[in-house]
Amino acid sequence: MSQSEQWEAVDAYFAAQLAPDDEGLRAALRDSEAAGLPEIAVSAPQGKLLHLLARIQGARTVLEIGTLGGYSTIWLARALPEDGRLVSLEYDPQRAEVATRNLARVGLDKVAEVRVGPALESLPRLADENPPPFDLVFIDADKANNPHYVEWALKLTRAGSVIVLDNVVRGGRVLDADSGAPDVQGTRAALDLIASHPRLDGTAIQTVGTKGWDGFALARVLA
Repeated sequence: MSQSEQWEAVDAYFAAQLAPDDEGLRAALRDSEAAGLPEIAVSAPQGKLLHLLARIQGARTVLEIGTLGGYSTIWLARALPEDGRLVSLEYDPQRAEVATRNLARVGLDKVAEVRVGPALESLPRLADENPPPFDLVFIDADKANNPHYVEWALKLTRAGSVIVLDNVVRGGRVLDADSGAPDVQGTRAALDLIASHPRLDGTAIQTVGTKGWDGFALARVLA
């Protein structure tokens, strides 16, 4: 068994033991695949981690930047109370349509809404609505704009809120300060922002599994 096969086997074991799926989650993945969406949704253990973070946080409001087919959205929305609110921002109309159907299928369309358009245009409009501060922000969109998304997350949260930034290892490419790749530069800039901003306290964790070698950053918003 190769190393990557071992990673996948361990992920499958963890998922079966601690993050079992159900028809709603399976259907979300099936519909995403049938629609030709890239297979880049979070894994089941990662989805369960997001769910637990929201529950531990006591979150009532969640902002997600990057919806894809709504798989992670379902995990997050299921952690909210009946009167909770999740806003997910998706650039691509086809992906947003798939996600909206997936959320409706599992009865979460009253809790979660998907807004279509470039996130850097949707975020100012969202701020103009003066919503209650979001308790948790999950950032999993185009990596080049990661620092801008972190900055907006700060504007839309409060002291004690949590920010999760996905895919920060990039297969180890995050080490290359001279890389010309926008995803690497955007990720490094976001990590620099987390490290230096007086209102953020964070860390980053490497992961291996069905999604290969990657990881996430976790930050808490300070007063």
